[in-house]
Amino acid sequence: MNHLKLWLLTNTFFITIIATQTLLAQNQIPTTLDGPFKPVTRRFDPSFRRGSDDLPMNHPRLKKNVTSNFPEQISLAISSPTSMWVSWVTGEAQIGSNVIPLDPASVASEVWYGKESGKYTSRGKGDSTIYTQLYPFEGLLNYTSGIIHHVRIDGLEPETKYFYKCGDSSIPAMSEEHVFETLPLPGPNAYPRRIAIIGDLGLTSNSSTTIDHVIANDPSMILMVGDLTYANQYLTTGGKGVPCYSCAFPDAPIRETYQPRWDGWGRFMEPLISSSPMMVIEGNHEIEPQVSGITFKSYLSRYAVPSEESGSNSNFYYSFDAGGIHFVMLGAYVDYNSTGAQYSWLKKDLYQVDRAKTPWLVAAWHPPWYNSYSSHYQEFECMRQEMEALLYQYRVDIVFSGHVHAYERMNRVFNYTLDPCGPVYITVGDGGNIEKIDVDHADEPGNCPSAGDNIPEFGGVCHINFSSGPAEGKFCWDKQPEWSAFRESSFGHGILEVVNSTYALWTWHRNQDMYKGR
Repeated sequence: MNHLKLWLLTNTFFITIIATQTLLAQNQIPTTLDGPFKPVTRRFDPSFRRGSDDLPMNHPRLKKNVTSNFPEQISLAISSPTSMWVSWVTGEAQIGSNVIPLDPASVASEVWYGKESGKYTSRGKGDSTIYTQLYPFEGLLNYTSGIIHHVRIDGLEPETKYFYKCGDSSIPAMSEEHVFETLPLPGPNAYPRRIAIIGDLGLTSNSSTTIDHVIANDPSMILMVGDLTYANQYLTTGGKGVPCYSCAFPDAPIRETYQPRWDGWGRFMEPLISSSPMMVIEGNHEIEPQVSGITFKSYLSRYAVPSEESGSNSNFYYSFDAGGIHFVMLGAYVDYNSTGAQYSWLKKDLYQVDRAKTPWLVAAWHPPWYNSYSSHYQEFECMRQEMEALLYQYRVDIVFSGHVHAYERMNRVFNYTLDPCGPVYITVGDGGNIEKIDVDHADEPGNCPSAGDNIPEFGGVCHINFSSGPAEGKFCWDKQPEWSAFRESSFGHGILEVVNSTYALWTWHRNQDMYKGR
């Protein structure tokens, strides 16, 4: 059986699915109807290193290659089926004991775009901002960003190639020409060609291999499920990043960050996300506490998301359509309780989903609810207890998460019980970050965490012993849980290819597979 490929079938088309079984069987790729699958573990290959160092800031993929107020760190994000966010940075960021913020009004925010190269028939204007990262401790350096621009361009036609430039034409300081292709309109017969799913990416040599592999797979959009830059693995003075912050800096007065890593990450990602929209959700490495208890400033300032468009009015959670798929992006590091604003918004959003128009319903957030690794085991059990029943009620098909630095795909599950109507949960938290691959499984002797381990950085602790099944009365299983279909410790990314309203192909692409063909 090919454990790295799987036909995923919607929770709403069981009658239609049966008619396609003969076709799918001919491909010799299993379908979710063949499940639940017997749990399989692929052991970590000891000939590989568990991680690699971060790329230095003077690396060609991280250093600044434009001058003055010319745009850099260009990125795209979906706003609506007929509009796109274009974001970029201009000017010089500063880091030091005394930093002076730039004036966002000093550089205009313009996008020229059209259907032919060099012929820009439409123009859009937007807003700009800056942010600061300030620390109230002696010896720590402060940071103020370059000018961050966000422009929403409207009136786009579906499945159409657009050429664009961004910048300020009055200086003049416009970017080189870039190109993107819009996605299909919502409907049951058209889908994004290929969706890349990445988590916990960072800026290591392994991250480079992941992104090179993603670019080679030519996605039409990217889902980034949290933990982007790992800038908080550094002191404010820079130097060398570390795999374990608390181990290396036990006396640090606050979880410091080296904010120039965000600028390096924007440059590193630009070749991909200036042509394919990237939809982000926050992870714990984006918290970045600073003066006055301010958090998430980098994440909230740098990347546009359709929060207002989806009615959430919060960059921590939102939704959007891409062809016949409705995506729900949830925040694990803001209030997720059933009495809170996020839950209320989610309930309304799911109620409004028309499965005849968007047959596929996909959710994503950073920390997984189902996880058989020791790392982060049951860490966000409180969130699961608050939200899982609602997602199950509306028959969510797939859930993507990161956080655990390994790959794991679950059988369909609800409340720790195998259930053909439950979502397929998939963890892809191994994009290549500096914290290294997770290899220990909670069900193996000596690896079951204690109840005091894995305390979440937000929310309460709801660790439980299982109330039924083979692990009844226990905190950990003594074998791979039945809901864990396949797990392996490897860097990589996933590709989701939705074929029609009934089935989609999921493939896991290990980084080492890049050298053997995709």
